[in-house]
Amino acid sequence: MESTPQNQRPDTLNDIGVLKRREIEARIVAPLIERFAEEFGEEQVTELARETVVDVARSQGAVLAELMGGNDLARFADSMENWTKGGALEIEIQEQSETTFAFNVVQCQYAEMYRGLDIPELGALLSCNRDGTMVEGFNPDIKFERNQTIMSGASHCDFRYSLDPGEVAVDIEER
Repeated sequence: MESTPQNQRPDTLNDIGVLKRREIEARIVAPLIERFAEEFGEEQVTELARETVVDVARSQGAVLAELMGGNDLARFADSMENWTKGGALEIEIQEQSETTFAFNVVQCQYAEMYRGLDIPELGALLSCNRDGTMVEGFNPDIKFERNQTIMSGASHCDFRYSLDPGEVAVDIEER
């Protein structure tokens, strides 16, 4: 089953900012996950939720590439405004080139929001879990690496996106 059928209206929820979107989602999904876990077991429900979230993220990454008019690292970097809107993330760019987009998140309102909703354990599942697979949908040739997150208690998140030099000039039309 496809997550966004062709006849469905385009997803414009990022217009409100991804942070607000994640809060709305969490307020709906958290009680569902909790109730389903009581009924069917926490491990099974958590795994199904994880699989669903990453599938949705992959689809959203493909849509994002279309909206950005391409899927290179420069366009991906430009898309960051969706996640940083309203001060949701404070980032420090470490390196940005045709083949590398590396940055640290030094302040994360997403982590604070999940803690404020008293569901910090769902923050990684519902938000951090999307990062690697979202970029797969955006461009499967982009490699993603992250070794730590604020959500898991680190001082910062270390996002590293890279592209092999031979894969740099890829237009959506070519895919």
